[in-house]
Amino acid sequence: MHLPTHHRTLSPSSIVLLVIALVFCTTQSPAEPTPPPPPDHVINIWPNQPPGEPREIGEEQDMTKDTDSLIAGRRIIKLGNVTTPQAHVYLAPEAKRSGASVVICPGGGFSILAWDLEGTEVAQWLNELGITAIVLKYRVPTRDQNPMWMAPAQDTQRAVSIARHHAGDWHLDPDKVAVLGFSAGGAAAIKTALAEQRYYDPVDAADAEACRPNRAILIYSGGLPADPDKTSDAKPERIDRVKPSSPPMFLAHAFDDFVPVEGTARLMLELKKANVPSELHIYDAGGHGYGLRKRDDLPVTTWTAPCEAWLRRAGWIR
Repeated sequence: MHLPTHHRTLSPSSIVLLVIALVFCTTQSPAEPTPPPPPDHVINIWPNQPPGEPREIGEEQDMTKDTDSLIAGRRIIKLGNVTTPQAHVYLAPEAKRSGASVVICPGGGFSILAWDLEGTEVAQWLNELGITAIVLKYRVPTRDQNPMWMAPAQDTQRAVSIARHHAGDWHLDPDKVAVLGFSAGGAAAIKTALAEQRYYDPVDAADAEACRPNRAILIYSGGLPADPDKTSDAKPERIDRVKPSSPPMFLAHAFDDFVPVEGTARLMLELKKANVPSELHIYDAGGHGYGLRKRDDLPVTTWTAPCEAWLRRAGWIR
């Protein structure tokens, strides 16, 4: 038995509508990226109250607005009112884990934290390289404090010590702990990398571990003055504490950034004077606050490629 077959001829107008529909479907904006996996560990980095006076600043919340500018086509999470600093630990896949770890300090002008753009998205990139990532939720806002970087730097130092304290549990190499900071987070990272001592009194066994990182990665970092003639003993932004014992650094900045590129260039000069092997990339354009979201028209967003090569040469990637 043969079943009847029905054929239907489309009219020219129907064909046009069909083509328009197909074009429309294929040119829609891409779906939002898949949310990152949850961290393997979330720990409060202080056993009790953080150093300093307790602050009443409201409930922690995402302060993103519908009117916020888009970064590479989408908004970012702006985490604000952080009073309980935490370490969000993303362990690298066991098959490729090198033992290296990086404490990530998101930027946000000491007002908020760019939590995904300069935090969890960076953790995913590092995990792909076999590096364990620790996204630091440090205290903000601190713009009304003097110096405004102190509480974030205390939290960063503590996170570095905690990474070493848990090296056995998390299968980390305590001699391969880095800090990576963006913008204001870069200021916290540089203060941690160059500190001669802790910015707080030790509180428990974790603080028996060193708080200076073995390497530092600074992406459009703040906290670096452009004009050395405008610094003084009263200005904690000085960068004259670079010494031969300072950790090697990877620096990236855009020429047209509103955060002066001269500060990053001056830091490289100080590193050179101290004979600290480091790497500097200055791009002609790119502005500020791009994270690692790729844009074909901005080579600055490819800074991850030379950074990966830098880490690989150091033996931090298998």
